[in-house]
Amino acid sequence: MWKSGGTVTTKIGYVNRNNQKNHGSRGVSGTDHGQVSYKLECLNPNCGHVYGANGTDIFQRKCPKCQGGIDGIEF
Repeated sequence: MWKSGGTVTTKIGYVNRNNQKNHGSRGVSGTDHGQVSYKLECLNPNCGHVYGANGTDIFQRKCPKCQGGIDGIEF
């Protein structure tokens, strides 16, 4: 079951400035202190890559596949 976080950027459906959509968290620990990971999806045409990111990174994440962003984490 996917859940929203408590901030605007961690809410299910949030899309950041790089066209990355948040699909929520299942409570899996992230790699940043005290964070959980969130499932992100690249909405850019011809991509659709799905990857994990810490909640603190969602607002600025770039797709690892088509935008040169860092590799995702387990979600």
